[in-house]
Amino acid sequence: MSIRILIADDHQLFREGIVTLLSASPQIEIVAQAENGQQAIEKAKKLKPDIIIMDLNMPVLNGVDTTRILQKELQEIRVLALSMHCDKQYIKEALEAGAYGYLSKNCTYAQLIEAVNTVYQGKKYLSDKITEVLIQDYLSKEEEVSHNSQRLSERESEILKLMAEGKSAREISEALSISVKTVGTHRLHSMEKLNLKSTADLIKYAIRKGIVGLDS
Repeated sequence: MSIRILIADDHQLFREGIVTLLSASPQIEIVAQAENGQQAIEKAKKLKPDIIIMDLNMPVLNGVDTTRILQKELQEIRVLALSMHCDKQYIKEALEAGAYGYLSKNCTYAQLIEAVNTVYQGKKYLSDKITEVLIQDYLSKEEEVSHNSQRLSERESEILKLMAEGKSAREISEALSISVKTVGTHRLHSMEKLNLKSTADLIKYAIRKGIVGLDS
């Protein structure tokens, strides 16, 4: 059984080039082409391809919004993003919208075929270059958090440790002879410095950094 593919890209020359490349594989059938997201959705509803190879920057409806709509209306269709953009924002938006894979337009033919086969099997695919971008983004955030943690005051660190040990705001206030309101203020300041969004994130951070053990 062949893998049925729809290609969505507003650049005709590039689109036809992909068609030519993929058509050389006996296991792939190109069922349609689209020059914008709206066309892609309309043709996908009629033809039900297995995979849509999706450009992200297209007129009428961009690739990210198109992917989001497809995930709601045609969840069985898998989107493989193929873009000239390799920065973290584009990658994250595409993956969060529901794309199964992300490839740079600078990829090789072998990588494209590998991506198609992987996505067809229901697995996620990121090329080495895209994986490197995401890893670098993660590491930079870890460095930022580590740097910011060094700026926690002694009191903030003390409260963080007690929170991670399971103490309530009332118990912390009594232990440190400060008001519950002051405990809350220090907690918020710590979250801001560490760029964290919740108390649960603070506790996870404390455990990860060894501020408190899992058995505390």
